[in-house]
Amino acid sequence: MGENEASLPNTSLQGKKMAYQKVNADQRAPGHSQYLDNDDLQATALDLEWDMEKELEEPGFDQFQLDSAENQNLENSETADLNLDSIQPATSPKGRFQRLQEETDYATRYTRSAPKSNHCNLCRLLKILCTAIILFIFGILIGYYAHKNCPSNATSSGTLDHQLYQEILKTIQAEDIKKTFRNLVQLYRSEDDTDISKTIKTQWTSLGLEDVQLVNYSVLLNLPGPSPSSVTLSSSGQCFHPNGQPCSEDARTQSSQDLLYSYAAYSAKGTLEAKVIDVSYGNTDDLKRIKKMRNVTNQIALLKLGKLPLLYKLSLLEKAGFGGVLLYIDPCDLPKTANLSYETFMVSLNPGGDPSTPGYPSVVGSFRQDRTNLTSLLVQPISAALVAKLISSSKDRTKNGACTPLELPHNERIVNMHIQTVTEFKTVTNVVGYLKGLTSPDRYVIVGSHHHTAPSYSGQEWASSTAVITAFIQALMFRVKRGWRPDRSIVFCSWGGTVLGNIGSYEWGEDFRKVLQRNLVAYVSLHSPMKGNSSLRSVASPSLQQLVAEKNKVNCSRRAQCPETNVSSVQIQGDADYFINHLGVPTVQFAYEDTKAIQDPGFLSEALFPKSAKKIEEMDPFFKLHETITKLSGEVILQIASEPVLPFNALDIALEVQNSLKGDQPNTHQLLALASHLRESAELFQSDEMRPANDPKERVPLRVRMLNDILQDMEKNFLVQQVPPGFYRNILYHLDDKTSQFSILLEAWEHRKSLASNETFQEALSKVLHSINSAQVHFKAGLNVFDSVLDGNN
Repeated sequence: MGENEASLPNTSLQGKKMAYQKVNADQRAPGHSQYLDNDDLQATALDLEWDMEKELEEPGFDQFQLDSAENQNLENSETADLNLDSIQPATSPKGRFQRLQEETDYATRYTRSAPKSNHCNLCRLLKILCTAIILFIFGILIGYYAHKNCPSNATSSGTLDHQLYQEILKTIQAEDIKKTFRNLVQLYRSEDDTDISKTIKTQWTSLGLEDVQLVNYSVLLNLPGPSPSSVTLSSSGQCFHPNGQPCSEDARTQSSQDLLYSYAAYSAKGTLEAKVIDVSYGNTDDLKRIKKMRNVTNQIALLKLGKLPLLYKLSLLEKAGFGGVLLYIDPCDLPKTANLSYETFMVSLNPGGDPSTPGYPSVVGSFRQDRTNLTSLLVQPISAALVAKLISSSKDRTKNGACTPLELPHNERIVNMHIQTVTEFKTVTNVVGYLKGLTSPDRYVIVGSHHHTAPSYSGQEWASSTAVITAFIQALMFRVKRGWRPDRSIVFCSWGGTVLGNIGSYEWGEDFRKVLQRNLVAYVSLHSPMKGNSSLRSVASPSLQQLVAEKNKVNCSRRAQCPETNVSSVQIQGDADYFINHLGVPTVQFAYEDTKAIQDPGFLSEALFPKSAKKIEEMDPFFKLHETITKLSGEVILQIASEPVLPFNALDIALEVQNSLKGDQPNTHQLLALASHLRESAELFQSDEMRPANDPKERVPLRVRMLNDILQDMEKNFLVQQVPPGFYRNILYHLDDKTSQFSILLEAWEHRKSLASNETFQEALSKVLHSINSAQVHFKAGLNVFDSVLDGNN
């Protein structure tokens, strides 16, 4: 891979056609199907460089290009095929690289010399003239029919206009998504996710997707025990299941599966009898207040889900000395239409991947660490109905239209909590399919969904996710079969083991980490398209927010009623986690949610409710919302995979940095000054070097390649090594829509107030400073590279 990029500066404008022919030859030739193979890519790069250099060494190539009328007409047809008129040129001055084509001797270097003799026979002149006319007409006919019959083979998809995108997307129909969804739900009863994975592979292959593979990893899973967990009141001896029902045989048989899966994956297991202490949401202020009043060592915390990442709150409770946690969702934090008082749920305490191989893939021969539980706390999710029993309250908590939050009285409650789980190695399967790009096959756009993993439940969301990605594949391959291809490769992934900690995506990402770090362009998440039906929520990296906002605006113009939708960079659940936090890849996700869920405490989506709590078809009976998500995501995928210049906005990153420094935290003046310099560099880069995005005349292949390399690596500068548990390592993402500051600064500031220590806050400031400085160096280095190339050509 390194050799591929190292050879790019030696590639000239005249080698463009030879590179195009080489890629097409590789595309048609049968060969190894593993597109992420390093050796194959290196061999391709070496062959490509050799062919282009050989082409440049042929002395007659330019003469043939200038003299042949036939070739001129073929190139005219190719130019017509590119349809560049649909792209509006920029109003900025000509690009510096255009001077490569403005040398005074460029058009006359290989002109023919004058005839040696003027004494020509009239007959001979007529023959030559007739022959030339016949060849000229013959060349026009060949060019016309070649263009008419094979328009796609001679056309790079990078010049596709809006009309072609719509031709691809208009074949996406809600009825097809609904049919696929129902077929997938029928497979839910399978005890082995291999059946579902094989079905997805068969379906994707039948649609024409290339090289669809099943990728297996043997991983450590934490599964429910043979009987449900229980909570017993010591004062009365009453035993309850997590849903609030008594520990009787009848209640167990009525919903045994739901009861089994009301657990916290990778929690400690065993029995603990202790006092229950209400810690509300468990933030630093809550814990500081409680620790002043009572001893919390080995006690049981009654904790509300939401507002902060669960892993972060558990780390605070563990550090404070608690021994167990009863976790619940306050009904006041849920939409009024959601009646989940008696519903159980599960959570995962796994930050990502196989716990036995942290940071490296679970392949054959990997060292396995003994990590059966990831916390010393006994954690048990319980329903709001059981909390009401603990506080001895059965009254309606809604008064005058306002909801009264659950709160434990000050008198002591002693309970006995019993948790049993089973830890074992099982196989998690990913389904991965490839559509090879036309001109940049070594650049990848990953589209990710997830499928049901038998040892856990995930409702019907997985079927919704898989149906959406399958609908887009069907529409895309319909066009591909007619000869078109995107410039960049698109990799479609259906991940396994998502609900237990994004295990499948983490293992695959760790397996191909080196290749993905260099070649991955973007990740489009289809994790959970339907969380509600009242509002469209768009989450995107700062560099993609402008593109996503444009798609939202177009979508609203097509609908009679469309509430205003904002695009934000906030932490999300699902398999995008690895690509955002470990690779720094620009990411986008569209999903429908309930308005209440967007306005109230974040991180409630960490709770996974059983099938009965999620009724996708009731939320979207005609699957029109599914269709909207598919088309919005599909258009973004097409633009990223097909535009010659990646549709990323460098200036938006600099603006996001400046906005993230607004707040009452002290000692940020140095960061603000550095952020101002970053904005200046980004503005210069945006105005001076991004002209090829608007002006086709400035799209010199070498310059475009260099420009895209800079764009795809921008967010990598904002990855920090150490963050609080549950926080994103990519600091461009905020905790929720209500906070705009850098999350690590907010957390460090709260830590400083509670512990009166400045060290943690100064460390956080240093991390942000280094990230901004790294981005500044990144932009400056890019500008210097362009200047160096310009000087070298002059």
